[in-house]
Amino acid sequence: MFGPLLSVLLMGMIPVWDLPPIEPLSATLTVAPPAVSSETGDSPHIDLGDNVSASGIMIMDLQSGQVLAERNADVSRPMASLTKLMTALLIVENHSLDEKVKVPMDIDSVPGNDYHHLPAGDTFTVGDLLSAMLIISSNDSAVTLAKYDSGTIAAFAQKMNARAKTLGLKQTSYDNPVGFDAPRQESTPRDLAWLAMYVLKNPEIAKRMSTPSTQIVSAEGHAMSLFHTNELLHEDSFVIAGKTGTTDDAGQCLLSIVEEKGRKYVVVLLHSRDRYGDMNVILPELASL
Repeated sequence: MFGPLLSVLLMGMIPVWDLPPIEPLSATLTVAPPAVSSETGDSPHIDLGDNVSASGIMIMDLQSGQVLAERNADVSRPMASLTKLMTALLIVENHSLDEKVKVPMDIDSVPGNDYHHLPAGDTFTVGDLLSAMLIISSNDSAVTLAKYDSGTIAAFAQKMNARAKTLGLKQTSYDNPVGFDAPRQESTPRDLAWLAMYVLKNPEIAKRMSTPSTQIVSAEGHAMSLFHTNELLHEDSFVIAGKTGTTDDAGQCLLSIVEEKGRKYVVVLLHSRDRYGDMNVILPELASL
């Protein structure tokens, strides 16, 4: 169990959405997830029953770190494009958003995003590529940013694993910045919930995870329209931010930030058969707390 003092220092006692911009932590600083109260009694709790298909689940209060529901929360499994939370964190910690980045000429070889390939050789800002990566889950953008930062995918993955270690994510490992299935590409619902709580303290990441749609334009004048892959952001729901992911091994994955009655919650679903159906079961439960 982690010390409560460290939990307070890391998470604070105010909502993550309201925090001012923070300075990046040193890569040598070791931190850990917040302590979670083991008290039961009248503490809020969600009964998932048999109506939620995801095999890995974590539902946590963003302010307090209290776990409201979990299922196989410490079992590592593929996480698909939820990987891009760590990619985004490393980029915002090490680069200015107005830096100019040239898209690699071989970008069309990157799998996925068939209708959203970046124009090879065009120049975008780091901020625009970050938007594409977090809003439409652009694989091209993740690869472009990783190569811009580290030269190669392998070198960037090493940085991802080092950062995961400093954040105390002991059951998380990365092989690539996109989320492609690989033997060393996995995490747990608990680790991902903690990572979300941390990265959302950065206003540039939080803003993009909550943007339903926008447009980016390269220096050469090529425009791309971005529509968030989390369908619940386009509906009349209490979901205010999120990130999606899907691969053969990971199944349907979904991370959602939910606001209800002035409280914010993070919901992580891994290996779901119907992620939005699962959320439609969970949302009324959160509303009843």
